[in-house]
Amino acid sequence: MRRVILHVDMDAFYAAVEQRDDPRLRGKPIIVGGPGKRGVVTTASYEARPYGVRSAMPMAQAVQLCPQAQVVPVRMQRYSEVSREVMQVLGDFSPLVEPLSLDEAFVDMTGSEALFGNPETIAENVQLAVRDKTGLGCSVGVATNKFLAKLASDLDKPNGITVVPFGDEARFIAPLELRRLWGVGPRAAERLAELGLSTIGELAATDLDHLERALGPNMARHLHALAHGSDDRRVVQLRDRKSVGSEVTLDRDVRGLRAVERVLRRQCVRVAQHLRSEALVASGVRVKLRYSRGFRLATRQCALDAPCDDSLNLFRAARELLSKLELEQPIRLVGVAAFALSDAEAPRQRDLFSSTERMSALEHAVDRIRDRFGDKIGYGSS
Repeated sequence: MRRVILHVDMDAFYAAVEQRDDPRLRGKPIIVGGPGKRGVVTTASYEARPYGVRSAMPMAQAVQLCPQAQVVPVRMQRYSEVSREVMQVLGDFSPLVEPLSLDEAFVDMTGSEALFGNPETIAENVQLAVRDKTGLGCSVGVATNKFLAKLASDLDKPNGITVVPFGDEARFIAPLELRRLWGVGPRAAERLAELGLSTIGELAATDLDHLERALGPNMARHLHALAHGSDDRRVVQLRDRKSVGSEVTLDRDVRGLRAVERVLRRQCVRVAQHLRSEALVASGVRVKLRYSRGFRLATRQCALDAPCDDSLNLFRAARELLSKLELEQPIRLVGVAAFALSDAEAPRQRDLFSSTERMSALEHAVDRIRDRFGDKIGYGSS
């Protein structure tokens, strides 16, 4: 049976959520990310992009390019909530939904054409359902495999639909730039350019033995298969999260235990909120520091006494890890990650009188208060 795979990609997701939640931002250029000289752009609205603002750009540069843009801080918990709504909509069309991140997912619609219509009609119905549920737009790529569907969703944004013609996949992608192939980054693109290749079609027409000598057998076979539109991977229902993290690049360097602890505490609050929003608990914690001198990176990690989703227990473990790190050198970045994740509802031995259980219950209560009164509700120092 011919496969019908959709790749659904939310358009400027974080920025679109901010504009939806705050009508004053609609139709205006906004930049979501960390403020300050060392902040980084997470995403930009489509109104800001014509000025050259792009994801991962230093915030200072982005503000220079588009000084009229409003900078909005990241609200990861809010984006997670909206993401769950999107995934629920996709689940109404097929049980085979594979999220890649908060704002994109594969959907396997194979065998559903009699129920939902032809592939383009399916994509249109998905777009309408997502907009009806969330008020947000998305772009959809439709193809016989995951690679082509993801490539197609990026060809007509925002709010576009691109169907790769069945049986004519290789010809459809032949004129496209090589950077659209998975695995072709700047270095690989430079190496391929040295071979005289600039389009997918040129790569597809190149002898495989020649590519293997130039790129090595694994990379050559991978790219050659993609260039012919071949990708046999299945859409899988669940993707196990390996970790949940939060880090901040500071406007000013910090040093010393107390200064690092203050930053670390805020990051633990964010990570714990993310865990609870995804109904996850963590059994391990990792601390990450980047020093200003030489941009040296240092990490330490440990197992937790019990799985948790609260910021206090994460912070206590992370604070212990600081004793194993150099804190008197200037530090420009502080981060923390929770790992060894599992379902919060999974059966496990519980102790209602433990600090883990008490703090989890308390912070779940704070989440409910935030939902009602806003994100300004917070915690006192510990």
